[in-house]
Amino acid sequence: EMLSLARKVAESEVSSVLLQGESGTGKDLIAKAIHYASHRSEKPFVAINCAAIPSNLVESELFGYERGAFTDAKGRKEGLFEQAEGGTLLLDEIGEMELGLQAKLLRVLEEGVFRRVGGLKDIPLDVRVIAASNRDLKSESTAGLFRLDLYYRLSVIQIDIPPLRERGGDVLLLAKFYLETLGERVRPKKTFHGFAPEVIKVFQNYDWAGNVRELRN
Repeated sequence: EMLSLARKVAESEVSSVLLQGESGTGKDLIAKAIHYASHRSEKPFVAINCAAIPSNLVESELFGYERGAFTDAKGRKEGLFEQAEGGTLLLDEIGEMELGLQAKLLRVLEEGVFRRVGGLKDIPLDVRVIAASNRDLKSESTAGLFRLDLYYRLSVIQIDIPPLRERGGDVLLLAKFYLETLGERVRPKKTFHGFAPEVIKVFQNYDWAGNVRELRN
């Protein structure tokens, strides 16, 4: 059902999508699938992990900056919105974005324009924004930790990605895939022929708190 919804989103003109799911469930892969199954597939797919960049740098990373906007701004720099023009921008772990920047992002999504840091003019853009979070952003909004208006703007379509423990046969399919990958990586190369029955039983009954990432490791 989740993949079917993702395909419908890819074929649509929806400009904002919210992916929610536990860490390690494959939100980035769903975002890429939406992009490459859409009419934007020939345009760039650009991703940023909002939790991995210091909060004081996220704005300039997203929107770019003009020369002289701050001490080290020696020249103009394009931001990720410009780099993703015509394509898709993935804002991973958007729940980590500070509230002040959330307000600026909301303006961009509402008006379809942005302004570089230190810039004086608005720049129009055509980008599909996919936001991803391992948090329940609706609950975060109720607690005052995420802007409710931004939540509603992002969740034009919301796709909830189920954890691995709820995905039945996916566990064995993924385990087989990673086993084959491991065989290619070891030296000399080896061919593995699956898992012992007792291993399969353990895999199917384990709760996989770390989801696909834990299974792979």
